[in-house]
Amino acid sequence: MNLVWIRLLETVDAQGLAALASVVAVAGSAPREAGARLVLRPDGGFWGTVGGGQLEWSLIGEARAALAAGRGPAQARDWPLGPDLGQCCGGRVTTWVETFDARDRDMLARFAALEAAGRFDVAACPGEDGRVVRRVLSSADRAPAEGVVERFGDDGAPVLLFGAGHVGRALAIALAPLPFRLTWVDSRAGEFPAHIPANATVRVADNPVEVVGSAPPGAFVMVMTHSHPLDLAVTTAALKRTELGPVGLIGSATKRARFLKRMREAGLSDAALARLVCPIGAPGVSGKEPAVIAAMTAAQLLQWRDAALRIAHGGADWLKVAGAGRTRRH
Repeated sequence: MNLVWIRLLETVDAQGLAALASVVAVAGSAPREAGARLVLRPDGGFWGTVGGGQLEWSLIGEARAALAAGRGPAQARDWPLGPDLGQCCGGRVTTWVETFDARDRDMLARFAALEAAGRFDVAACPGEDGRVVRRVLSSADRAPAEGVVERFGDDGAPVLLFGAGHVGRALAIALAPLPFRLTWVDSRAGEFPAHIPANATVRVADNPVEVVGSAPPGAFVMVMTHSHPLDLAVTTAALKRTELGPVGLIGSATKRARFLKRMREAGLSDAALARLVCPIGAPGVSGKEPAVIAAMTAAQLLQWRDAALRIAHGGADWLKVAGAGRTRRH
């Protein structure tokens, strides 16, 4: 969950008190990784997850009890998942449960502003009063000798989506809860829905091709406009930018072959063309309904996001990743 401090601030302002349950360390197999968090409201509502099952149920119970007691020291606990909770994972999880009220508002607002601006790290450790003390780390800071380093803010992979038609809308909805930062592009302002997902920024562009030039390095591109000539122009521009990730194009194998022929005639190299993924979508499902295509394309984007992390550590390359996505037919 990315919006931890924003949710805490909203909850304190609305209900006067909020609780935060965090996974701060994991050993062995566990439902979630360190950094998984859950914000609980006094009215019982919550955001996020620490992994589900008995661990989450127990942590929510502890957070409710902490809210009932009011703002106080953080509660640290070590959970042997098998012996204590009967979970088959078998690992151990260390958690913190914290409470916040109006006395913490300045701190919550400061962290919420940092969270809205992007990613940031803090050094966190229990203070003398038992509450967790956090210090924002700069890029030059080393990890502290005591306590833990926590990461907050947006870690979404950038995606450029060209087209606000039926499939474009369905894909934007499918990506809304997922770790992506979406730039949604169309020349037709009236095609965008009234409500835009929080992780999406709309760009109404007379010439959508120009938006390709502003894409950050590593961005993924999905092309599904209302016009085949525009599809070709956007796809060509994206493939020319060798520092971008794979370029997905909605369409059939026939459309792919025709586009490849024209792009070769335009001088694109085989290495650039190898990044083209058409048809789009993870394999295994053949439905052509917009929601089905969107679901399978969202799964494919998650695969690309994981691959980008492996590539950063020398464990994969985009040619293999793009080649794995050519089995669907739309």
